[in-house]
Amino acid sequence: MVADIEILPGSPAWLRLARLAKLLSSLTLVWLGIEGAIGVAAGIIAGSIALVAFGLDSAIEGLASVIVIWRFTGSRMISADAERRAQKWVAISFFLLAPYVVAEAIETLIEGAAAETSWLGIALTAGTLMLCPWLGRAKQRIGEKLGSRATYGEGTQNVLCAILAAAVLVGLAANTLFGLWWLDPAVALTISVACVHEGQKAWRGEECGCATCA
Repeated sequence: MVADIEILPGSPAWLRLARLAKLLSSLTLVWLGIEGAIGVAAGIIAGSIALVAFGLDSAIEGLASVIVIWRFTGSRMISADAERRAQKWVAISFFLLAPYVVAEAIETLIEGAAAETSWLGIALTAGTLMLCPWLGRAKQRIGEKLGSRATYGEGTQNVLCAILAAAVLVGLAANTLFGLWWLDPAVALTISVACVHEGQKAWRGEECGCATCA
């Protein structure tokens, strides 16, 4: 991509994009704090492991946002070493959610515990489904131009959050309308697999397709 090659690290255009990446991560962090608190609370009330997992995923995404903010603060903004460290930390953040989600989902499937209807959860996931795709794609484009796998990886987490929101929304709606309670833990298991897969890609540096990351 020619545009990516022309934006050299440390150039005025590169620095503007770096500041934009930091701003988007800061805004994301605020939203994720709200999303996580409401998601976990609504999931506990409704007994929905997928909704609780969705809320916990917000905390993991928030960690990735903090990492990107750290990466583009002060002298680290133009540090290649800081970028490599941030890339690894973002990859690790993908792995943190999976064990809890798997254990709770399997327990729910074995016990056959049906989640209650959660209109708050439905509203929350619908809102996330509208916001996160835009945030994710914006960060992925910026990450490509900056040559920043960490920024691209955070964007991927936001895109994954949108997919997650869609899956949870379908599960909650199916439980509410048709009593298909087993979709809830099934969705949670899908979430855990996606987190591990994306974490492996981020660790190997396969997230970003830009020329400066090659």
